[in-house]
Amino acid sequence: MRILVTGGAGYIGCVLTGELLKKGYDVVCLDRLFFGDNGVKPYIGMGGFKLIVEDTRTFNPEILKSVDVVVDLAAISQPDPLRQLESRLYREINYEGPIRVASLSRDHGVKRYIFTSTCSVYGFQDGLLSEEAQLKPLEEYARTKVMAEKELKKLSSREFSVTILRLATVYGLSRKMRFDLVVNGMTLSLYKTGVIRVMRPGTQVRPVVHVMDVAKAIITVMEADAEEVNGEIFNVGSNDQNYQIHSLAKLVGDSIGKPYRLEWYGEPDTRSYTVDFTKIKNRLRYTTSHTPADGAREIYKALENGEISDTPETNVIQWWRRIKDR
Repeated sequence: MRILVTGGAGYIGCVLTGELLKKGYDVVCLDRLFFGDNGVKPYIGMGGFKLIVEDTRTFNPEILKSVDVVVDLAAISQPDPLRQLESRLYREINYEGPIRVASLSRDHGVKRYIFTSTCSVYGFQDGLLSEEAQLKPLEEYARTKVMAEKELKKLSSREFSVTILRLATVYGLSRKMRFDLVVNGMTLSLYKTGVIRVMRPGTQVRPVVHVMDVAKAIITVMEADAEEVNGEIFNVGSNDQNYQIHSLAKLVGDSIGKPYRLEWYGEPDTRSYTVDFTKIKNRLRYTTSHTPADGAREIYKALENGEISDTPETNVIQWWRRIKDR
């Protein structure tokens, strides 16, 4: 089976690519490489792997011939509450890009299309939020994901299976590292300063999920019977990994086993949501295998060993500000 992964050199994409290759799938990585190729360097030249340096907005659709599944990860994958980026970039990349990829995939005979959305679409709400909950996106990142979801569902048919995955906030080690994600950022701060910074008020709730468990979810959907996933939306995470931010900070700090203190910062966070992940567990028998403590320990060790560092491209919004005119 031949899998095309857009954004395949990114934080999630390179982890997913590695897991797909281990399982014997052929992988085509479509990535503009705005963030470099560190994530996929080990695979270049490897049998079963092909890198295409193209943009989802402009790539030649001929590459979709003989592709069985498209996993669409390409995105500006971070909220921008300070509006440092132009909203048109979010619209082009997070909305128009996926619609183009999915439409061309359908037209070129691809059988399955998997789109990664976000639990940020729930915004600020009380209660346990299932896939049927009202969507209340608060900024362009989540708004454009909602826009894409609505259009993509319309493309689903018996011949073209569309599945939407709303990911919890991702954490964990990747060859293409990100430190603008909550667990990863807390771990970096602890490593560098002995202080874990906690955004006010600290009581806001965020579901989290390990990057390897995201790859596992994508592969689970890809390998499931089409009737189980076609036209469906799944929250991806686990009910026991919905954390108040101050509790998550304490968990990260305690997991390393070194002295630390908490430091509060920023204006009150406007996002807080507790997400229900029962559907993917019951429908696809999917469970997570990693915890935030696991993620913090592996990241801290990699920092100590010099395997990763907080280079500029590990912060999505700041890096996009540098390269947006390319």
